[in-house]
Amino acid sequence: MTDGSWVTIISLGVTFLFMMGVPVLLIIAYWVIGCSFVLGLTLDNMGAELLNVFNKGFALLAMPLFILTGDLINKSGIARRLSDFAYSCLGWLRGGLAMASLGACGLFAAISGSNSATTATIGSMLHPEMVKGGYDERFSAATAAAGGTVGIIIPPSIIFIVYGFLMNLPISDLFIAGIIPGTLMVVGMQLACWIICTLNGWGYLIPLQLNRVLKTAFGAWLGFLAIGLVLWGIYTGKFSPTEAAGVTVGFCIAAGLISYPLNKMMGTHKGDDREVTEKGWAEMFVVEGFTIPEIPSIVVRSAQITGILAPLIAISVVMQQILSLLGAQQVIGDFVTSMGGPYAVLFTAMAIVFIAGMVLESLPVTIILAPILAPIVTSPAIGVDPVHFSVIFLVGASIGFITPPYGLNLYVASGVTGVPYFRLLRYTVPYLAALFAVWIFVALVPDTALLLLPNR
Repeated sequence: MTDGSWVTIISLGVTFLFMMGVPVLLIIAYWVIGCSFVLGLTLDNMGAELLNVFNKGFALLAMPLFILTGDLINKSGIARRLSDFAYSCLGWLRGGLAMASLGACGLFAAISGSNSATTATIGSMLHPEMVKGGYDERFSAATAAAGGTVGIIIPPSIIFIVYGFLMNLPISDLFIAGIIPGTLMVVGMQLACWIICTLNGWGYLIPLQLNRVLKTAFGAWLGFLAIGLVLWGIYTGKFSPTEAAGVTVGFCIAAGLISYPLNKMMGTHKGDDREVTEKGWAEMFVVEGFTIPEIPSIVVRSAQITGILAPLIAISVVMQQILSLLGAQQVIGDFVTSMGGPYAVLFTAMAIVFIAGMVLESLPVTIILAPILAPIVTSPAIGVDPVHFSVIFLVGASIGFITPPYGLNLYVASGVTGVPYFRLLRYTVPYLAALFAVWIFVALVPDTALLLLPNR
């Protein structure tokens, strides 16, 4: 048989394994090893390439640190305080608690950089509150899943780190470029949420009280400080993304350890915003915190997630080498460029990203497609700015988190809320419509990504 026939057989075999639920890391590894033998590449080559990825990957050090940051702010209670603040601001609107959960997802994403962590944290905290507040449990779970999509867009973003590493772009520029599009995603989903809740009469209203807003804002000061620390350090150039991640981890550990004994002296804050007016200002000053013996378990959980992502990045870089040898980049490039004008090429690339996002997680989508599509779309003939396209690419990839058949956030939301996966699908439609509208707007208006960049 020809090499092409063997590659086809290997590809069909790993596709079957994927459908059977084999992890994506093993799927890519099996494909890489099989194709390496077909093409006459030695396993030594794969080992050398894997080693080179991490030898050159200083920027990737930020990834485990931001993952750890997300776990620390969840354990310390900072995430709860951010959601309390969002609810105090939006609870007077119909669907205010659901809208607040979307806002809380945006705030949490501005510290953690992870979509699944955002969905799991906010979903586990606010889904029971939403159900008690008169919302349909399926809609509540779908809201948490949709809110998590901004986790990879609002800086800091783990996937922006990977994209910048692969495409040799300044990660700090990518972080800044994600601020406006991520905010637009949150606002767009909140508008869709308000419409659905108004039509169905879901949610209890609470009065908009200045005292409540000020107290919850004061209670969330550690979260705001962490967000401001990251954005200020990166925007001003004081920190590289990796340094910003390290500083934020140190800040969150210090905040958690100092708050725990202070919280014990003042009394535990239960995190229910509807009772916040009964709390004293001193009690709002500190979060729940954690103890030194609890830190190893937090680190181990973060390390487990890093242990999944890091090998996937490495093996996918080897996959890029094999795809290049097979001519896949040339085939896809010729197809995209054959579409004609700049807008046709751009929207074709977006369609490819969306379709891939339906069946793959954002990390393999980025690693496989970004090196193929980005050079085409950012070429002088098409003229899209590389940073602008990075945002277009990743907003499209983020939509895949709530798009079947994969929909990682749907699985996460189902796991933390107990609502079956297929019962969530109907209630993701309004959020998908909102995200598509924002995606098209971001693609057509470059300033949504480039406006805040100081050198553009």
